[in-house]
Amino acid sequence: MARPEAPAPRGRESVAARFRREIEQAEARGADRADMTLKLTLGDASNLRRDRGVPLTDISFTDGVMRYLGVAIVQGGISESALSTSQSAE
Repeated sequence: MARPEAPAPRGRESVAARFRREIEQAEARGADRADMTLKLTLGDASNLRRDRGVPLTDISFTDGVMRYLGVAIVQGGISESALSTSQSAE
């Protein structure tokens, strides 16, 4: 069984902060949050859920889908977390 990732070292951006920034930047470019998907590694998804600095209102679980700031999250099956938009080539 793999060990969970350690918290971000000081000076390194947290998963929550990184993707808040990326979501806001995508939105500024005209993307809609409904068309975005956060593809997270299992470790990053765990870190996001456990981050005590994230307000409870920022994360939701509805109809079996975890969302961060209204953006659907897909967990696992990737080696690096990324934000995907309908405008992305992915």
